[in-house]
Amino acid sequence: MGNMFPLSSDGQDPAELPDLNDPLIDHSEGQLFLNEAFKIIVEEVLCKGTDVKQKVCEWREPEQLALLLDLELRAAGEPQQRLLQRVQDVAKYSIKTSHPRFFNQLFAGVDYHALAGRFLSEALNTNLYTYEVAPVFVLIETEVLRSLRQLVGWTEGDGIFCPGGSTSNMFAMNIARYRLFPEVKSQGLWAVPRLTIFTSAESHYSVKKGAAYLGIGTDNIIVVKVDEG
Repeated sequence: MGNMFPLSSDGQDPAELPDLNDPLIDHSEGQLFLNEAFKIIVEEVLCKGTDVKQKVCEWREPEQLALLLDLELRAAGEPQQRLLQRVQDVAKYSIKTSHPRFFNQLFAGVDYHALAGRFLSEALNTNLYTYEVAPVFVLIETEVLRSLRQLVGWTEGDGIFCPGGSTSNMFAMNIARYRLFPEVKSQGLWAVPRLTIFTSAESHYSVKKGAAYLGIGTDNIIVVKVDEG
């Protein structure tokens, strides 16, 4: 009996379809690219980027930098050598935050051991949904949260890691509201009276953002003046 289905749904001969047991990507090529990219990162970011004789950055104005980088999104891919050049360009024209003469209010310098941890977490590409999908990282998170609770004298409780100060302050405002009016979680703003936020005149701008996002309203913020001390 002849083949009743000589072609796939898209008209391709089944014999020409890829074997699902084969790797979906060429790992040897990918690992070669990664090795070459890593060499550039080490040289440009970790060697030159920490050398006091080098510049903190190769500054270019936005229009000029856009032309140099050619950031147009294209439908077709690019060869690996072109991608490696892009790695080189990104490293060259970025601010070297590990440079001895880079000063910022939030971050500076490089911790090589922490950087290795970031490489590892990115390579594993896991997510902390459950212990089943991230057993090691769930245990790490649990221990870090336990240590943080100890710093403030708590023996029990829970915690969450935030991507930045704005989100942290917003979470804190939401928790404070929930503590006073737990019904807001299920019934929404209709279940609570008009709320007011008191904050310092020196407070972070995220307080205003939080009031807007949480539906409290920026007009319901009362700014408290601070003394010179």
